[in-house]
Amino acid sequence: MALDTAPELNSLGFAKPPSETRVVVAMSGGVDSSVVAAKLAEEGYDVVGVTLQLYDHGAALAKKGACCAGIDIHDARRVAEEMNFPHYVLDYENIFQDAVIDEFADSYLAGATPVPCIRCNERVKFKDLLETAKDLDADCMATGHYIQRKMGETGPELHCAADANRDQSYFLFSTTPEQLAFLRFPLGHLPSKDATRELAAQYGLAVADKPDSQDICFVPNGNYASVIEKLRPGAAEPGEIVHADGRVLGTHEGVIHYTIGQRRGLGIGGLSEPLYVVKLDVDAKQVIVGPKELLATRRVPVREINWLGDGKMTDKAEHHISVKVRSTRPPREAILRPISETEAEVELLSAEEGISPGQACVFYETESSRILGGGWIWRGH
Repeated sequence: MALDTAPELNSLGFAKPPSETRVVVAMSGGVDSSVVAAKLAEEGYDVVGVTLQLYDHGAALAKKGACCAGIDIHDARRVAEEMNFPHYVLDYENIFQDAVIDEFADSYLAGATPVPCIRCNERVKFKDLLETAKDLDADCMATGHYIQRKMGETGPELHCAADANRDQSYFLFSTTPEQLAFLRFPLGHLPSKDATRELAAQYGLAVADKPDSQDICFVPNGNYASVIEKLRPGAAEPGEIVHADGRVLGTHEGVIHYTIGQRRGLGIGGLSEPLYVVKLDVDAKQVIVGPKELLATRRVPVREINWLGDGKMTDKAEHHISVKVRSTRPPREAILRPISETEAEVELLSAEEGISPGQACVFYETESSRILGGGWIWRGH
């Protein structure tokens, strides 16, 4: 008598042929998501490409280094035509304005240093778009993010990309377990971006040599202040530049032109010691500066925590983990002390400089690639 055998899983983890597995691919028009769509189409999956129009892209048509602009929509559509799968463009301008741009402006005006790409993943791509994918009867949604989804003992886990230089875990910490169950990241295991471009060339994609996006998509040339002034007229009110010891050193043209840790462009030359922005007092319209040592801190209050570890975060009084407090910095060892299920204090074992409200604090399992979640830094030192 034949023994029952478990059905073989396809590359996306489903016990059915690729042709019977529908996958919605979030396509920005860049090489990463284009390769994901082409790869899955080549493997025989029932691929549906979806591109989001996130903002008025009239001024961005010829702008390099931004995603979801007009030319990117055209590039995504062309990939779909070349690989012969349906492609839809969804107008998400109002959702994006409410969920991402408005909060970005308000946070910046409050003296924070926001990370809108995280909010976009959390509130637009992995929320509204994910629900749209389910409405399209998709089995899962795939993206071009460099991060890995691995099956653990209690379900899917989030892990860093194989290529540390491309890892996007800092921007994806707020992915919930429910979302993770539905998401797939086919590029996370690749050794480098060159490997992605090689696949693009292999599939004959016109975007194989397209430059990577660099800026926040709605912030041309990285000039945050000019965008804030357009969104919130009158925001750039002048005020004083004040030393931490109380001395008035000069004037500024608006707090929005400064960030915590900034040294250059302060307009207060001729001093004997190098000074850094150590605090922004929005209410008093003051930029407070001081020596570098004033930037160092070991205690980081974190809220709006998304926990991806086993059990509840509050099951332990302390978690010995590693954390990133900026996307460009390596993880540092720390102790996480829960206050509630969504709030905690992080104690860094060695002090970090320039920790700013509005940035994320992302948790990692020490000596492992697993991401344990993260939260938002809500006041600095």
